[in-house]
Amino acid sequence: MRTIIIDDERLARAELKKMMQAFPEIEVIDEASNANEAIEKIELLQPDLIFLDIQMPGKTGFEMLTELDTVPQVIFTTAFDKYALKAFEVSALDYLLKPIDQKRLEAAIKKVHIGEARENREGEGFSGNEMLTDKSQVFVKDGDRCWFIKLSEVRLFESVGNYAKVFFSSHKPLILKSLNALEERLDPKTFFRANRKHIINLQAVEKIEPYFNNGLLVELKGGEKIEISRRQTVKLKEKMSF
Repeated sequence: MRTIIIDDERLARAELKKMMQAFPEIEVIDEASNANEAIEKIELLQPDLIFLDIQMPGKTGFEMLTELDTVPQVIFTTAFDKYALKAFEVSALDYLLKPIDQKRLEAAIKKVHIGEARENREGEGFSGNEMLTDKSQVFVKDGDRCWFIKLSEVRLFESVGNYAKVFFSSHKPLILKSLNALEERLDPKTFFRANRKHIINLQAVEKIEPYFNNGLLVELKGGEKIEISRRQTVKLKEKMSF
């Protein structure tokens, strides 16, 4: 598991690096003292994990994340507890307050998805070309908000012009990606093109019932009701062995 420590305080980086010696499964491959330096090193080295300070000269840690195409797993390190809620809104693994306690660090390390690290580093995000499965993790940016989520959490994609609305949890951010482009990358075992405007996660289907013109109406776990076109109904019945 390869990691980069990002903090504007040299002593804080040195202390954390020393504490990391207790975890041989984690290799500290580099350090960065500000967001711009960190962005360059993350793009070059493609770490599996970053320890990220929030308040730094120039860009904050949150602002840095919005500029990355591929986001590693993130553990925030900060002297301020007021950012905790926002940290978890961007799907950080953990939020460590300075001075960092060794036991809290150990608890945070246990949350790191070591077995999935390489898979997550290779092409995750919607901007690559690799096939995305329900286990893939993707970075979603919408304005100044960002999330790092597993595709299994996404129940629906909805076309909005040249954009697609991504439905997960209570969020519905827009990404600059057409539904056709998404369909080419999403695993057809999990994601199904319901009609011209929607791709659904079959694992998120709560209920299916007959609908107008020999089609079907599916209700997703979030309460959304999506019409399956007559043409796609035939394909869905074949896929799900109706």
